[in-house]
Amino acid sequence: MTNLYHLLVVSLVLISSFAPTIQNHFATTPPLPVLPLPSYSQLKWQQREIIFFHHFGVNTFTDSEWGTGKENPKIFNPKGLNTAQWIDVAVQTGVSLSILTAKHHDGFCLWPSKYTDHSVVGSPWENGNGDVVQEFTNAAKARGVDIGLYLSPWDRHDRRYGDILAYNEYYMAQLQELLNKYGSVNEIWFDGAKGSNAPNMSYLFNDWFQMVAELQGTINIFSDAGPGVRWVGNENGFAGTTCWSTINRTSLSIGNGSIVNYLNTGDPRGTDWLPAECDVSVRPGWFWHKSESPKKLSDLLEIYYNSVGRNCVLLLNVPPNTTGLISANDIQRLKEFKSAIDTIFSKNLAESCSLTASSIRGGKNSGFGPEAMLDKDHLWTYWAPKDNGNKEHWIEITATNGELRFNVVRIQEAIGLGQRIKKHEIYVDGKRIAKGTTVGYKKLHRLENGVIKGRSVRIRVIGSRGIPLISSVGLHFDPFWHPIGR
Repeated sequence: MTNLYHLLVVSLVLISSFAPTIQNHFATTPPLPVLPLPSYSQLKWQQREIIFFHHFGVNTFTDSEWGTGKENPKIFNPKGLNTAQWIDVAVQTGVSLSILTAKHHDGFCLWPSKYTDHSVVGSPWENGNGDVVQEFTNAAKARGVDIGLYLSPWDRHDRRYGDILAYNEYYMAQLQELLNKYGSVNEIWFDGAKGSNAPNMSYLFNDWFQMVAELQGTINIFSDAGPGVRWVGNENGFAGTTCWSTINRTSLSIGNGSIVNYLNTGDPRGTDWLPAECDVSVRPGWFWHKSESPKKLSDLLEIYYNSVGRNCVLLLNVPPNTTGLISANDIQRLKEFKSAIDTIFSKNLAESCSLTASSIRGGKNSGFGPEAMLDKDHLWTYWAPKDNGNKEHWIEITATNGELRFNVVRIQEAIGLGQRIKKHEIYVDGKRIAKGTTVGYKKLHRLENGVIKGRSVRIRVIGSRGIPLISSVGLHFDPFWHPIGR
């Protein structure tokens, strides 16, 4: 009995001494997410950064922005239409999603709808047998570009507009045509645009949304109220300096002008993940006009910093001309834009530096160290500090050879586990050079005073929902940035 007792005691001692050794072989677990979280489709959308819009229709041929609905379909005749060229421009610009105005406010349909003759069937183009939507989707599929569609709720042509039942049935019939006939659609665009003299009309948005979700399971639905992507609240391409991907959908309604500021900033207490899309045109107008030219490169870069650089996706409109092509001067400006972005961000000075942090979750070899911020995964690898209550968290980038010279600081959060950072500051050699609020998927600080030189850069997170999780950092030089007076 005594021997059995001693054997049992020895066995327990061995087990207890060995158990921690076994435990130490397990990886440190990630922290709990901070809700709400993005869906798979929203994450994919966010990583696109820039997408295209193509406004094309009868307005292209009448030199107008809002058609009357009384246009004769015979005016639509893009004799050189080549949607493959549109998609080539998208690919050359690094764009992986293009959205087409299948129907604008004038009611003219770019596909042969069974429910109206106010469409390409009445056009001399292709002798009335053409289908712009089909050509567009075929061209996109051939190049691996995803598509989106805009079907204007306001219809200035159809006589059913104003009859709630009849028009909503008509609209949903066209939705079914577009979402059943043309393959996978990754984004659909709804808005509340309507003239002041338009007939009173109630849209059955919830019915539309449910129909869309039924027909296209991975689609993102854009509107003032989502449910997949929200409008940023203006058509300048600028998000708020504070921009949360979270918001309360119950506070939103489509076409409500009083909520534009809320749309612009989002809500840190929001219960819904509804990121913002910044829509703006490469030209002054949304449709092509012979008298207009593309925006200057400096203007496009300003838009980029204030959209993509503020946790949003930039929806850049590139309108085809009356021939049915993207104009040469627009193509040239887009090439310059893409080249400028590549020039600025192709080199990350932080990659040749040493990185330290205030703390590391799980210790040095846990996989959550600051080195995770320099890999190519900007979602699922990240620096995570220890959870130490409200204590300040920081990371420091230190030059190992000479001084650093830069004018752009990039910070990215691991948004797959929620948007967290509420307030942060940036110091160079102990002097504060920038401060901000939200970060989200990407925050770009283009420094107001121009080029900064120094040996160490510290990013302090001084307000966060839970512990901050930073997936990527960068120090970049923008040769196109010349602050006034500098």
